[in-house]
Amino acid sequence: MNAYDLLERYKAKRNFLKTPEPVETGVASKDALSFVIQKHWATRLHYDFRLELNGTLKSWAVPKGPSFDPKDKRLAVHVEDHPISYASFEGTIPAKLYGAGKVIVWDKGFWVPVGNPEEGYKEGNLKFQLQGHKLQGNWALVRMKGKSDKQEPWLLIKEKDEFAKAAQDYSVVDELPESVLSLKSSKAPIVKTSSVKATSNDSAKQKSTKKNAEAESVSKEKKPSDDTSESTGLSENLLLKAGAIKAALPAKLAPQLAVLTDSPPKNNDEWIYEIKFDGYRLLTRIQGNDIKLFSRNGNDWTSKLKNLHKEISKLKLPTGWYDGEIVVLDENDIPDFGLLQRVIDTENSNKIILYLFDLPYFDGMDLGYVPLMMRKALLKHIVGKKISDAVRLSEVFETSAKNLIASVCKLGLEGIIAKHRHSHYLPRRTSSWVKIKCSYRQEFVIAGYTEPKGTRKEFGALLLGVHNEHGELTYAGSVGTGFDQKALTDIKSKLDALAAKTCPFSKTPKILMGKPHWVKPKLLAEVSYREWTGEGRLRHPVFHGLRTDKPADQITRETIKPMASIDSSEDITPSTLSSHLRVTHPDRLIDTGITKIDLVKYYDLVKHLMIEHLAHRPVALLRAPQGIQGELFFQKHAEVEKLEGVIQVNIDKEHEPFLEVVSEQGLLTSAQWNVIEFHTGNNFNNHPNQPDRMVFDLDPGEGVQWQQVQEAAQMVQAFLAEIRLPAFLKTSGGKGLHIVVPIKMKYNWEQVKSLSEAIVSHIAKIIPTRFVAKSGPKNRIGKIYIDYLRNGEGATTVCAWSARARPGLGVSVPISWNELASIDGGNHWNIKTIHARLENGNKPWKEYNHAAVDITSAIKLFK
Repeated sequence: MNAYDLLERYKAKRNFLKTPEPVETGVASKDALSFVIQKHWATRLHYDFRLELNGTLKSWAVPKGPSFDPKDKRLAVHVEDHPISYASFEGTIPAKLYGAGKVIVWDKGFWVPVGNPEEGYKEGNLKFQLQGHKLQGNWALVRMKGKSDKQEPWLLIKEKDEFAKAAQDYSVVDELPESVLSLKSSKAPIVKTSSVKATSNDSAKQKSTKKNAEAESVSKEKKPSDDTSESTGLSENLLLKAGAIKAALPAKLAPQLAVLTDSPPKNNDEWIYEIKFDGYRLLTRIQGNDIKLFSRNGNDWTSKLKNLHKEISKLKLPTGWYDGEIVVLDENDIPDFGLLQRVIDTENSNKIILYLFDLPYFDGMDLGYVPLMMRKALLKHIVGKKISDAVRLSEVFETSAKNLIASVCKLGLEGIIAKHRHSHYLPRRTSSWVKIKCSYRQEFVIAGYTEPKGTRKEFGALLLGVHNEHGELTYAGSVGTGFDQKALTDIKSKLDALAAKTCPFSKTPKILMGKPHWVKPKLLAEVSYREWTGEGRLRHPVFHGLRTDKPADQITRETIKPMASIDSSEDITPSTLSSHLRVTHPDRLIDTGITKIDLVKYYDLVKHLMIEHLAHRPVALLRAPQGIQGELFFQKHAEVEKLEGVIQVNIDKEHEPFLEVVSEQGLLTSAQWNVIEFHTGNNFNNHPNQPDRMVFDLDPGEGVQWQQVQEAAQMVQAFLAEIRLPAFLKTSGGKGLHIVVPIKMKYNWEQVKSLSEAIVSHIAKIIPTRFVAKSGPKNRIGKIYIDYLRNGEGATTVCAWSARARPGLGVSVPISWNELASIDGGNHWNIKTIHARLENGNKPWKEYNHAAVDITSAIKLFK
């Protein structure tokens, strides 16, 4: 059946004299198969998922849209084929026509079938990889049993890979609601469209660490995340939306460091694992032809690693910072720290191998707040084909951590590093990266040595120390094993050059194994040990080599953090925000099913809309540190040192400084400070005595139905129109509605408040069955109180787009008068459903800034 025959159902349902939808088939893609997802506001909002195959777009309607959570199996109703030309369609299908409603291109790109796509489509089990602006990685469409001839129910499922994210951490339909039609797709992968088998980038795999049965055991345990096709390049637009920030390449970079823990993470699905290399951390800065290599402490090692520098230069890598570890392998392909140290000392780097594992900066973008697995996917895409014997990618294992650590330890490796899949790259030691070692091991300061015994001529043991919390060097014991003859000779020459007459320890220890010789505390020894004794001494220590990449004064006793405390750490649940904001206690419940990170993400979504209503006005903040069921704090004055984007405004000497949100960031830092509601005054801060608006708050009493509130709002609007006052409408986010009248700034507070009171009293007098002018529960039973007190000096009203500290966290939203009949309450929208409203934004109030009126005539009417 050709494409024209396949489109008969599509054509039969449409009147092309009235609909703007395309009728022509369109041209098939030359190099790859295209896909498109269209957001469709029909009778109900849904997402149309379309895959190009055999000359048409195979189509499914997905009511809830796609999810990056593999646990979410989204219903996808199979519908008629669409023409390929439909992939670029955006517009509004007129009312009363099939599919009436607005359509936008929500995502687009290319797809790579896994296996034969025709067979997969026919059998109802279609697997594929997506390269879009929003959707990436491995997906599946699976037909449900009991199929219907009319509309087959399928399931759209995200498969586990580096792009998968838990639903509570990320909702792509909520956080990326807009069209991508104007964006250019990434370069198409070169893929044949007939029978495509699963592809993998095997070139990124590192060499086996040992050719024996144990190495095979590790290989069997691993499920490396290298099964993404060559098309995993991430567009700049996607990276920016995922948290990247455009930034110049910094001259220096502090690396992220791991926390030592006592056991592997319990939730394997949230973590990935890498080998802990027995080497030196190396940060590579590339800017065009300028390539520099730095140690973890920022020391320039470019001249020390000349051969490695040459090998990296050959790869022609893009501008960025590349994070990795350098090692030297022994005869069994096991990293050997001692060998590495000797190679570095002789500046003979031809045996050094660099394993890359992260990409904190890339091509003019700071990727620090991009999730780990997206950074890794980009690194793999950039480096995957260019790796050599000298530069390799660190392999990722997605497996049982306990089994992996057992296999790694049998091989004689140092241990493993566990990294939270969605973690940010933070220039410090964080709980989102943890290390699990096969044995305890760290650096120690060499403070002296003892006389040699037996056949040794150089020294007997090295005397070791660490710094305590006061910065004092304290004795930690001695190490006398692990040295070969070359190490003994080399270390002795270095010790002689540092000879000292006095003991460098804060308290001279009693040395039992021989006469001590003291040295200046400059050298560092890498030592493994079984445990610490109660006296603070090492038990069964073994020397592994000298370190030169860390300063001696920073060496302290490494503490072990229990994994149980790390699982709940705020470091491992980062937000997906468009700005650098550290969200503490992101999982704290604000309301049933709503966490703190949900609220912060909501304000990140609406900040550009809300700042218009906050700008230059005094703001009061309602905080709920323990959630909406706990104690609430209403603050007009506060210290702002920790609130970036919020300032104090001094109106006069009689009042404490008021607050003002001066940037979008101020919304996010306030939400981080547990602010739920933002209330604004009726004046600008530079005109403290001249209000620029009147507000009428329609507050329904007990027994009032929503329809009565709607009718009441229309009555108030009609009366205001009679006295020539414009009226703008917004939901309150709670039970009622707010009517706002913009006025010219030429009246004082008393004049404006008196007028608003007179208006309310008059309306309540002429329609006493509907309205009441006095507050109080008894007065309002069955009636609506119009609150005019919000027009007094110092009074505030909840700001447009502010959430409310009420069950469900409703939102105050600007609406047009024509929309009033279609909403079902003052809390019609909440922070979970707001994405359906974002495109309308502030449009219903587009005339507000030019609508201010003179109220002199209105004042005279009520005298």
